[in-house]
Amino acid sequence: MKKPFMDADFLLTNEAAKDLFHNHAEKMPVVDYHCHINPAEIAEDKRYENIAQPWLAGDHYKWRQMRTNGVPEESITGSAGDREKFQAWAETLDRAIGNPLYHWSHLELQRYFGYNGRLGKETAEEVWELCNRKLAEPGMGVRGIIEQSNVRLICTTDDPIDDLRYHKQLREDPSCKVKVLPAWRPDRAMNIEQPFYADYLRQLSEVSGVEVSDFDSLCAALSNRLDYFAQNGCCASDHAPDCAFYCPAPREKLDRIIADALSGKLVSDEDVRNYKTEFLLFLGRQYAKRGWVMQLHFGAVRNTNSRRFAQLGADTGFDCMGNPLDASALACFLDALDKTGELPKMVLYSLNNSDNEMIDTVIGCFQGEGIAGKLQHGAAWWFNDTKTGMEQQLTSLANLSLLGNFIGMLTDSRSYLSYTRHEYFRRILCNLIGRWVEEGEFPDDRALLGQMVEDICYNNVKRFFGFEV
Repeated sequence: MKKPFMDADFLLTNEAAKDLFHNHAEKMPVVDYHCHINPAEIAEDKRYENIAQPWLAGDHYKWRQMRTNGVPEESITGSAGDREKFQAWAETLDRAIGNPLYHWSHLELQRYFGYNGRLGKETAEEVWELCNRKLAEPGMGVRGIIEQSNVRLICTTDDPIDDLRYHKQLREDPSCKVKVLPAWRPDRAMNIEQPFYADYLRQLSEVSGVEVSDFDSLCAALSNRLDYFAQNGCCASDHAPDCAFYCPAPREKLDRIIADALSGKLVSDEDVRNYKTEFLLFLGRQYAKRGWVMQLHFGAVRNTNSRRFAQLGADTGFDCMGNPLDASALACFLDALDKTGELPKMVLYSLNNSDNEMIDTVIGCFQGEGIAGKLQHGAAWWFNDTKTGMEQQLTSLANLSLLGNFIGMLTDSRSYLSYTRHEYFRRILCNLIGRWVEEGEFPDDRALLGQMVEDICYNNVKRFFGFEV
């Protein structure tokens, strides 16, 4: 029998799945331990004039699909009005069968706007009017949306030179019902090959009070900022290396590399790998010392379209999936930290889904120390947070590690409406577990399975990061 379109049992194809989702996963709060939300917007309780603003501004996922549908750039990131941009997105959805954006968009319309129909060319005006009326209601600022989503804690993504003023403001605001913590993202200090590097080190020197001229002074400046972030509640870092590498170098060479970069000289590919290896090793040791979690997002090839990058800048929809990771390099990096007892808790993500099994076998080599799931295979990310991609990541993790210790989903998003991605993930998780039960691959112990689902959705991530929520 044909199922209704995205009803209460959407993606739930067996009785065990329905029970696990509706009686366990659905009720669990959300911890969004990695996202790109601007804390200033939470502090100011930003409001939107229309649905195009939270949906289309800054959403390069949607921009890519609109370009694929032949929408002119003016109606994507250009000067066209919001209503025109919304229409272009609605018409794109008509062709988006099988794409997670179709599901996400309709989950958002259902949960935040009470719309259970189908958005497309013919219904765009109806949906536009409905959503705009809803956004005008008192409880539809960003804080209200967060509260509706049952979010307990958010980790933003913050540069080491950030003053964290909005995190302080939120911490002191008794009306804010969600905990908002900074997460350390030092990519600009790591990317020595970029033209902004020398200027960035000058800024780092200024805010840290440490004049950076060599590797030791760089480490001192970073340590100063790590202390500052810790004082403001930070307990997580995030890095985005494009690939796995392990090319250690002596201090003298590192000093020369930094001096070259500061003087404007081009650094070689070997120099870059040497510098980044030692940079990440230093910070990994710092995280272990401080009890922080280290997150590594591998595998994105960024800004591939030079013409569009010149026009629109970074994070505008012109990135792609890179080559599989070098397992030996990744293992050597982890081993270098482990053999001195300085391997922090870690979450590894790869944009290339062919890395799933490799990651799950590598992390198995470095588990232990009395910590359940000390090294985690992170949730299916970016181009992989599709139904198929999530199922592949969960299946690999179950096959080669312990699914019950998994720390679950994150949004990795700039949108306050994207918390339905947690629901999407939870439905897929419950359906997969339910299928294994229905097929006799695991006992139908609902108490055990229900606790496992609740742990994956919420409890594990709290324990892993040490969040107090």
